Amino acid sequence: MSSGDRREAAPAAGEVKNGVVSGDLSQRQIQSEPASGVVAPSQNQRLRLNPSKDHKPESYDDMQLDFSPSIFSSLERYLPPPMLGLNREEKVKFMREILMKYLPQGERTRVQRHRDYRQKIITNYQPLHRELYNLHIGNFFVPPFVKAIQDNTEESFRSIISEPSPGVFTFEMLQPRFCELLLAEVENFEKWVNEAKFRIMRPNTMNKYGAVLDDFGLETMLDKLMETYIRPLSKVFFAEVGGSTLDSHHGFVVEYGKDRDVDLGFHVDDSEVTLNVCLGKQFTGGELFFRGTRCEKHVNTGSQTEEIFDYSHVPGRAVLHRGRHRHGARATTSGHRVNLLLWCRRYFCFLYFFSS
Repeated sequence: MSSGDRREAAPAAGEVKNGVVSGDLSQRQIQSEPASGVVAPSQNQRLRLNPSKDHKPESYDDMQLDFSPSIFSSLERYLPPPMLGLNREEKVKFMREILMKYLPQGERTRVQRHRDYRQKIITNYQPLHRELYNLHIGNFFVPPFVKAIQDNTEESFRSIISEPSPGVFTFEMLQPRFCELLLAEVENFEKWVNEAKFRIMRPNTMNKYGAVLDDFGLETMLDKLMETYIRPLSKVFFAEVGGSTLDSHHGFVVEYGKDRDVDLGFHVDDSEVTLNVCLGKQFTGGELFFRGTRCEKHVNTGSQTEEIFDYSHVPGRAVLHRGRHRHGARATTSGHRVNLLLWCRRYFCFLYFFSS
């Protein structure tokens, strides 16, 4: 079998695929199991089934918390209506009790260690381009994309989006200047990591190069990107996986080329919806290949002719697809390719289930 055939072959059962294990429980499924003996909240304290769309959550960035501040901001939208008017301290107390009850001890320990790790980076790393850390519409996105989101209709979305293969959506998104600044910021972070001899966590189990953007301060900006720009699209195009209720993300960059990762095997993502945007630089190869969406039980099955699709990256152009849409990346044959990935998730659905 040729190397190309091996890349396109379905992964074996039990093989790790970007954090998802075929034929086994994902990490988020394991997290959803409550500790034994937990007593559910009382009737008037039950979380909402769907988030409050009109409620603007508070910021918790200035508080010392067990979990990421963005988790509390996201969970606040699920609070019962009587609690939305409480002060931050009271809301934090209630939300923290829920998180502590339904996350196993091992996961709580992992979360705390990751928070300490992230805080150590943010305390010592000096950003190169601070304008990246707040979402600037005019500086980040191309005008047609901004207008489509502001109009917020399926018609406006389809006016800028192509669907070259079922479930794969492509559109122009990022301005060249933003791509340049983010590339420079990532290079600056990697330089700091090397000089400080700091060991960083890589984006996932398959990529040996790249960085988690959330870990060095870009989490709030990426949260707003997901909430304001990706969630409206997902509401229309990925309603079947709860696209309107995406409430958390994992944001990172991956790097391919000489002295970097070369290709990426056949896999699915640990997300409901995945945004993939090429940042540059100059490169050849690196095409994405898609092979259809499958449930967890059938992830290893073959592909129909209409499911086979190859996509060539263009800097600034985005690809949006379901996390369970099977895909991979062919070899980057020359140059250096960097992509921004945003895995968008529904993190808090299980909390409602256990508090009902």
